[in-house]
Amino acid sequence: MKIAHVNLAKGFRGGERQTALLIEALASRPHLQQTLVCRKDSPLRDALAPVPGLRVVEATHQLAGHARTGRVDLVHAHEAKAVHWAALHRIATGSAYVITRRVDAQVKDKWVNRLTYRHAASRVAISSIIHRQLAARGWGEVDCVPSAHSEPTTDARETAAFRRRFDGKFLIGHAGALVDRHKGQRVLIEAARRLQHEAPEMQFVFLGQGEDAEALQTASADLDNVSWLGFKDNIADYLAGLDVFAFPSRNEGLGSVLLDVMHLGVPIVASEAGGIPDIVEPERTGLLVPVGDATALAEALLRLKGDAGLRARLAATASERLERFSPARMAEAYLGLYERTLRGST
Repeated sequence: MKIAHVNLAKGFRGGERQTALLIEALASRPHLQQTLVCRKDSPLRDALAPVPGLRVVEATHQLAGHARTGRVDLVHAHEAKAVHWAALHRIATGSAYVITRRVDAQVKDKWVNRLTYRHAASRVAISSIIHRQLAARGWGEVDCVPSAHSEPTTDARETAAFRRRFDGKFLIGHAGALVDRHKGQRVLIEAARRLQHEAPEMQFVFLGQGEDAEALQTASADLDNVSWLGFKDNIADYLAGLDVFAFPSRNEGLGSVLLDVMHLGVPIVASEAGGIPDIVEPERTGLLVPVGDATALAEALLRLKGDAGLRARLAATASERLERFSPARMAEAYLGLYERTLRGST
């Protein structure tokens, strides 16, 4: 079976990480031949360089790379530009395509979207809210395959060094692109402001980079309980050192970083945005607060700080439920989808 994975994104965020996890998990299947279609400057090229047998085709836009890819059994479009690439490849070569939708915003009802989604052999949502949004369009049946954790590993020495840097502090951490309209970092800053005197031992640590970095740092410049650590390649070493992970997103397809946090045994407070409730079950695998509610977020953080038993119980229950979000489980689901799709097209 020849599969071409297409991801034309410039950076490396959740969707690209999931693309990489799937390709890596499928690499052990001897009957699969995988091709990655991506930009020349895509971080996916380096991330997947060790994968045996993976062919890489350069494509900087939707019209590029078709001839070099050639006819394959199935194209898997992993983001919006890849959907258009896949539809054009179907016209050029007859190759069927599958779409994975990762964003919890309704696909715009434009002719090009109607055309590309209706002609897809399969449509996949990563969370229940995205599934409902796609199903409501009526452009074809929709499957649901959740994202996977990355099975993060840590260096205990690095984690210990991180903890020593904030000796005596109760560490509240956040990791994600510094884009407030998406990740809601201003909500967490406001929570830190409300708690700076009531709980001065709490330290809020932000990991990541993004277009709002300067504005967010300016907004918290007067707060001694907020630290900005920037982007870290070894982010798991930092996540593992947290007492609580806070994730106040305003919108979220699923929030796969939460799966990594759960894998590391760190309790979570998150907003009820998008697909997050598919992962965080209130009072069982984490705590949920209303979107944009800094007061509720501050209260939830205080509650966790004062209840070590609750923190341990939430982390333990979350860890027990991670199996359904493993890379192997995701790969099995997609492989079954590929096989069903190809049987249906013959």
